[in-house]
Amino acid sequence: MHDELTQVDIDKMQAELEHRIHDLRPKLIEEVKVARSFGDLSENFEYKAAKREKNRNDSRIRYLQNMIKTAVVIERNDEADGVALFDKVTFQDEDGDEETIQLVTTLRQDALKGLISKESPVGKALMGKRVGDTVRIQVNENYAYDVTILSIEKTGEDPDIPISTF
Repeated sequence: MHDELTQVDIDKMQAELEHRIHDLRPKLIEEVKVARSFGDLSENFEYKAAKREKNRNDSRIRYLQNMIKTAVVIERNDEADGVALFDKVTFQDEDGDEETIQLVTTLRQDALKGLISKESPVGKALMGKRVGDTVRIQVNENYAYDVTILSIEKTGEDPDIPISTF
């Protein structure tokens, strides 16, 4: 499966990858060497911690390389008045509660900040819909709920939204 990402997403991943390979990796390798010199590896916490950080960095490098290699670059498909990628959408749920979210690529999602992936159940349901539409959001086969779109703000891509880390 390919991830649909914007060129900005790929550029951000490439910049992080370059930093991790050329700046961070040599530093972490040196920290492992220094910690190893402290002696007995079975009880050497510094060595274990340095090794763990080096392995985390290597794992992130592999993840970024794979994401870049398999990504499909997408452009914003801007519907005249329908919900599109990077739009801010305000909707009202069945209880009358209002919520505003922004639809983003999977790489930039952060539900706690209202950044919702276009691939999520909410994102899939809202894409292409218009103000006034009532949309059924199917969370899983046993649970769904309806929301009514109150407003759509056409914001465009914000390059300051960071990519997700782990």
